[in-house]
This record gives sequence, C-alpha cells and structure tokens, in this order.
Amino acid sequence: MTLTQLEYVLAVAKFRHFHRAAAACHVTQPTLSMQLQKLELELDCILFDRSKSPVQPTAQGEKIIEQARVVLRESKRLLATADETQNEVSGSFHLGVIPTLATHLIPLFYRQFHRLYPDVELMIDEMKTEDIIAALEKDEIDAGLLVTPLHHGQIIERSLYREEFYVFASNEHPLLKKSKIEESQLQAEGLWLLNEGHCFRDQVLNICAMKKPGGAASSQFQSGSLETLKNLVQQGEGYTLLPELMVDQLSIKDKKNVRPFKKPVPIREVSLVSSRLFYKEKIMDALEKTIIDNLPRNLFSHKRSNTSTVEIY
Repeated sequence: MTLTQLEYVLAVAKFRHFHRAAAACHVTQPTLSMQLQKLELELDCILFDRSKSPVQPTAQGEKIIEQARVVLRESKRLLATADETQNEVSGSFHLGVIPTLATHLIPLFYRQFHRLYPDVELMIDEMKTEDIIAALEKDEIDAGLLVTPLHHGQIIERSLYREEFYVFASNEHPLLKKSKIEESQLQAEGLWLLNEGHCFRDQVLNICAMKKPGGAASSQFQSGSLETLKNLVQQGEGYTLLPELMVDQLSIKDKKNVRPFKKPVPIREVSLVSSRLFYKEKIMDALEKTIIDNLPRNLFSHKRSNTSTVEIY
C-alpha cells in the first residue's frame, strides 16, 4: 500500500469518474485503475462499484476512503512538522471564499501576500458556505474565508473583523428620506436579494424579519451577485442591503444612496475557518496577519454594545 494509491482512491471518490480522477492526478486512466486494483487485492475488498454511473463507493469502500483521508492528512502533517524547523513560510494553500467577500476583500490583501510570501502557492476558489464546510470536512481545501459564527463543532474560527450592513436604495425611494433606518421599516416589496444558497441572503431576511412567522418568505427580485443587485437598484426601483467593505469602495455619487441603521446596528462577522485537524499553521498565521494589516481601520471601531451580530441560518 502506498500514499499514491490512497490519493487515487480519494480522487475517484471526489470525481466519481475514473478518467477525471486520473486527469486530476496527472496519470493515465489505465495507470490509476491498475493501482486501485492492486490496492483492492491487498485489502481484499472492492472499493468502488464500477457497474454504476457515476462510480459509487461500496460500503467497505466508504470506510476505507475516510481512513485514507486520515492517513494522507497525517502524512502531510508529518512533512509540515519537519518543515517547522525552518523559518520560511512555503507550500500550497487552497482557500475557499464566499462570493460576497471575494470581490471586495481579496484585492485588498492578495498582491501583498504574494509579495511577502512568494514561496506560498495560494489557490483561491469562490464557494458557497455549505460547500466550504463540506470541502473542509473532506480535506479538499485548507481553509475558508466566510461569515461566522457557524456553530460547527469540527470547525475552528479565527475572527478577522466585523462589518455593518447598510441600506442602498434607488433615487426617490422613501428610505432615502431618513437619516438612519430602523429594521422594522424594511419591507419585502422592492427588496432585491441574492439567490438561494448565499448566507448573505439569509442574513438580509433575518434583518428584515422575513423569516419569522407572518413575514414574507422571499422577494420576487433576485440576482447572483451584490454588484448586480447594486446596479439593478440604480437602474430601477427598490433597495438592497450591502456590507460595509463594499460601501467603503462605492463612488461619492453612489454613497448618496446609502443609509446606515440605527443602533443596535446589524453586523456580520468575517472569519478564517479551518478543520480542527488543520496543520498549515504558519501559512494560516501569515494569511490572517496580511488580511488584517490591509483592512480599512474603520472596521475595527465597532463597539459590541452598539451592534447586533446577524445569524446566517
């Protein structure tokens, strides 16, 4: 049994397809298939049901797959432990980022991180919260950049900052007549929302009390990105909610359509998260510091007594 064979097992488990698994492992399909067959002979069990499409793990195969994840994770931890004797920060790091953070947060730190740590191969993928959690559980990514708290026993959270929610309304919208907004003044009519699956959508519905009994279940206005929502509001009617970091980057003209909330101000907490079995501490520490060093200072001025953290579920 070899670590390479275990890597092939996890690849097939991920892609449910031998050809795609082989391509991901940079080998030919016959090579991958032959190695899996050798492993099955050694273990005296069939790992995958090849008669099904897509390929499915057998009951025994599921147990082997989980143990293979543990073995490969610990082998990488062993290498990382050996590297700790050296001072440099290096290696690969796969980061999952939710879409409502990717556009406005990543440009703030990415270039400096690459300059400070040129030996780190930082790979970033946009993913929804539930996909980041699933990928962490399967060791498919190293960390996630998302909104917390998650209330997940196997996830460690490193809080980076807290940012306010703001109302962004179209020109002539009644909300713009107010200097500050009360949550009770937000109505379902005219509200633009992100599509299902975005935690930001759930937070907005929580703020607007539309997930409570008697509240509106959804809005007819939906889109896939905050930037699109902002543009739709500008071109038509209605309103949406935007996070503080995005508001900071608006033009002076666009900021005229922004209104803050009255206290307690609804806020969201942004964190770096990882599995409890995480081992790339040096890179994680470097990434955390670089992000915090490049954030606008106003994000660290929110007093907890004046704010209310909005749940994402």
